Amino acid sequence: MAKTALRDQLLTTRGRRSLAERAEVADRIAAALLAAPEVRRAATVAAYVALGSEPGTARLLGALGAAGKRVLLPVLLPGDDLDWAVHTGDDDLVAARRGLLEPSSPRLGAEAIATADVVLVPGLAVSLDGARLGRGGGSYDRALGRVPVGTFTCVLLHDDEVGLDVPVEPHDRRVVAAASPAGITRLRR
Repeated sequence: MAKTALRDQLLTTRGRRSLAERAEVADRIAAALLAAPEVRRAATVAAYVALGSEPGTARLLGALGAAGKRVLLPVLLPGDDLDWAVHTGDDDLVAARRGLLEPSSPRLGAEAIATADVVLVPGLAVSLDGARLGRGGGSYDRALGRVPVGTFTCVLLHDDEVGLDVPVEPHDRRVVAAASPAGITRLRR
């Protein structure tokens, strides 16, 4: 129940943000991530196409591709697990379940996330010890369970969503960093 109440509160706050603020947030997060040494060194980045009031990822995805990075995007499977496919550009994105946009390129399998040097995930909040609050489907917790220890895992958030008290359950997977307009916050694990 605590997770549901926190999700509702955070989604309400996100829904009140103006389009101008959303664009600025997306630009500042992209700039922070593109300057991060882990992202600069990465050959493969697992990311996602932002949905609704999530901090935008369009500029970031374009910049990663322009920098020669191999970008993996999730494909939602029945049962809410994630498969992965290479992002080849916005023209390759197709409408999918739950209002998502997914790549139409060949699927690589659920284990493909383990090949990423950097894993960028959505969320609603994160605690200072890396506990991430997602939307409640468990898709990213399952995916993060396949990521090798030591991989740079980062949740994209608004500044006021970093450092919150996040309820944790046994299946929850932690991240090592948060990207927000203020920059990259390294989280204790």
